Amino acid sequence: MNALIYLRVSTKEQASKGDSTEGYSIPAQREACLKHCADNGWNVTGEFIDAGESARSSDRPNLKAMLVRVAEGDIEALVVHKIDRLARNIEDHVAIRAGLRKAGVALISVTENIEESASGKLVEGINALMAEFYSANLAAEVRKGMTQKAKHGEWPAKAPIGYLNIREPGAGKRGAARIVLDPERALLVREAFRIYATGDYSLAELHGALHAKGLTSPTARKPGAPPPVSALATMLQNPFYLGTVEWDGVQYEGKHKPLISRNVFERCLEVLAAHNKAGVRTRRHDHYLKGVLHCEQCGNRLSLTLAKGKYLYFYCLGQKNSLRHKTNCTQPYVMACDAETGVEDLYKKIQLPEEWVERLTGELEEEIVERQASAGELRVSLTKRLAALAEERQKLLRAYYANAIPLELLKRDQDRISEAEEKAKSELAATEADLEKWQEVITIAIGLAGSCHAAYLKANPKVRRRFNQAVLKAVYVEDGKVKRAEYTDVFAALFSRPSSNKWIKVLLTGHYSNLPDLRFRGGNS
Repeated sequence: MNALIYLRVSTKEQASKGDSTEGYSIPAQREACLKHCADNGWNVTGEFIDAGESARSSDRPNLKAMLVRVAEGDIEALVVHKIDRLARNIEDHVAIRAGLRKAGVALISVTENIEESASGKLVEGINALMAEFYSANLAAEVRKGMTQKAKHGEWPAKAPIGYLNIREPGAGKRGAARIVLDPERALLVREAFRIYATGDYSLAELHGALHAKGLTSPTARKPGAPPPVSALATMLQNPFYLGTVEWDGVQYEGKHKPLISRNVFERCLEVLAAHNKAGVRTRRHDHYLKGVLHCEQCGNRLSLTLAKGKYLYFYCLGQKNSLRHKTNCTQPYVMACDAETGVEDLYKKIQLPEEWVERLTGELEEEIVERQASAGELRVSLTKRLAALAEERQKLLRAYYANAIPLELLKRDQDRISEAEEKAKSELAATEADLEKWQEVITIAIGLAGSCHAAYLKANPKVRRRFNQAVLKAVYVEDGKVKRAEYTDVFAALFSRPSSNKWIKVLLTGHYSNLPDLRFRGGNS
């Protein structure tokens, strides 16, 4: 009698190991099936193996191939170690069994007695249901164990980028699982949070900057590839980097080492929200007022165009063909310089009190200390990287001198090492330059903190965009001039009363409640 053997395990580890909690390995199943066929004098004509495939789904490549082979008509028996090797839900079991019966193929289980009688079919059905119950119960138990692990502050899955899963000698055969900082990526991930928190980078720009610094994805199919933009967006919102484990919507205090401060994390969330709300995209003609200016006549946003190759104008999107018949907007084009002047005038009304200047001075000084510490760590990491590359170059040469590698491989690897060394040296030089400039930068920042208008005038376009996102919800333009403005919640109270030379006291709540109350001179916008 011609027979086929079908073997399956759920994990890659079982494909090579022996007995496990899940069942038997591929070698153990094969040995039992071959012995059963030999004892019965059957001719084994083929073997189909699904290694690392779950029986909860019938979408398995070699299961499908086996059913195609069965349909060819010269097979009389299919031998498995147990029924649950074929399927672990009753629907798939019935479908597979129907295919075997249609081809006239008997299902043989080495460890279970399967008969074609009524009682045999009953026993087979019970075994199939038991397999489904086992699978569902196992999944529930695994989920319960992962939840319990999270409650103890341990991440129950693969560590996010910047961290590594390791096992140390301890309880159990596999040792104690821990999550530690990735020496190759942790500092670059911290740098990613720091520079994105400035608000000067879009996600695409952050992606490019990190790629230039050498950040690679540990899960990329192509070695050395950077993490995609979507992964960076997820990373910037993941509280794991604060030392928090979030599982099933619940947060627990983690046992792993935090990589960033809560202040930096919250700033990143604010920047993400601001970018999404402002609707600002990097396009051919970019401007720090895009997403802020609106038409007073129809309420639509103003977009930007370049006339005659050199004149920037804002125009109302309500005048586009698809909207014009709905809005009847006749708003004229606005020169970008006129819009800039109008917004600059808005900042004349805002002046920070001395308490805020003192607070900002303290925070800026803390920032300089944090940056210096981070730069010092990065400098140490880069120095170690250069030393490791030098050692790798020496090992490569020794292998070539010993005739262990060909000349072509030596040249290719030397080029790779040279490129990595050049990148590390450039980063090291940039870090040293930054350290020298920080003290000058903080002195200027403190000097400007007392006057928002002066700071706005001296700021570059990226910083002006940050000013606008923090202060302005929308600026409405009519006949080429700024007509009125809507302010964010903190600043809205400034212009809610008639003009006055008296100070207006603004009570801060929520995110700003830990700061001193603001005082502004009253005035209509």
